[in-house]
Amino acid sequence: MDLPQSLTRDISPPLPSKRRRTLVTETARNISDSETAAPVDDTPAIPITVSTLAAIEAGKVRIDDHLTFFRSQLAGASRDTLPDIPRISICNIATLYQSNLQPHGHHFVVHQHNHPVAGVHYDLRLQFSKTSSISFALPKGLPGDPNSKSTGRLAIETRVHNYWNQLIECAGNKTGSLLIWDTGTYSILPRKKRKDGMPNPQTTENEETDNDSDSEATVRKRKYADKRSYENSKLVEAFRSGYIRLRLHGTRLPKDYAVTLRLTSSKMTKQMTIKRKRRKPSQACAEAQIPTTSDDEAGGANTSMQADTENQDLDTDTNVDDQTRITNAYPGSSNDIGSIHQRHWFLQLDRQNSGFRLETSGNERGTWTGGFKPFLVRGRDHERSVVTGRLAREVESDERLEGFVGRGGWTGIEY
Repeated sequence: MDLPQSLTRDISPPLPSKRRRTLVTETARNISDSETAAPVDDTPAIPITVSTLAAIEAGKVRIDDHLTFFRSQLAGASRDTLPDIPRISICNIATLYQSNLQPHGHHFVVHQHNHPVAGVHYDLRLQFSKTSSISFALPKGLPGDPNSKSTGRLAIETRVHNYWNQLIECAGNKTGSLLIWDTGTYSILPRKKRKDGMPNPQTTENEETDNDSDSEATVRKRKYADKRSYENSKLVEAFRSGYIRLRLHGTRLPKDYAVTLRLTSSKMTKQMTIKRKRRKPSQACAEAQIPTTSDDEAGGANTSMQADTENQDLDTDTNVDDQTRITNAYPGSSNDIGSIHQRHWFLQLDRQNSGFRLETSGNERGTWTGGFKPFLVRGRDHERSVVTGRLAREVESDERLEGFVGRGGWTGIEY
């Protein structure tokens, strides 16, 4: 006896939600003969039929070819902008990403992140391997004025991200919106010698003293000379030393833009994380002064780091699984460099390596001149993606994010 048709026909899938966008499954790209094939993943790919970019960014949906998928998505979301808006073409960003999809890639991205709880901040991600990037949350963005009283900023170490995350622009109710504020490559600049004459980490051969030519350090350096010639290897070494001198070759950032990142002292960290009582509106202060720190890279000038007290523990991914929390790395990435979640760093504009000089005489005595034209990070209502030309609210609209209200109160540092 034949089974009734109701038991043999295929079950129709439910109708897709109007709030979600239908995404097409992309085929994996062909690996060229010059590339090393990645290990085969036996886990079946999840078909992308009804999903969102936020789900992909969160790792809930797996795709095989991130570049093809995100290139199509970014191209479809692009806007026409005025000529003075910094832009990188879809073709160029694909080439940039592809050229760094290898063990010694040195790609960077700065995401503008409009988070519903943490508010607007900027995420600096630096690729250190074929699959992974270290990440820092910058509550006030990157410094752009050499004569500002706040050339130093708080940088909070977050979780290790997947390299493909540097292609994404998305929006979700829990995560807010992400847009690509700037992207390009980075280079690691050498660190100066200490005052006691001992070479610091990241010193180049030209910076070594003549009397240590036969030292164990010199022999070791020669042994690993080829490996250390790669920028990402220099980044790993600098990261582990707690001091990074970094140049960003981006689209929005000016030419020769350079910063330093160094771990804060235990005393400074304690003062930054101390719980403060709420003050009355008349006594409230938008920013908390952090004790001055000597700036040996900027002619000995003293600067102060100012941090938004409400953003000092900027944790935007509290709903992660136990494995991610233990490893401090999202699935698919690898934290083999010792990244620590919520560790505080001190980020500062490297004025000398950015082309500025300190005037010692004349009417401009005591000011920094030359270099690039100073800029101000203006926030979500003014700054467009360098890839798609969208504002944060346009990314949210394109992702059909309904009822989302971003946290207010963010202002750029102007002094």
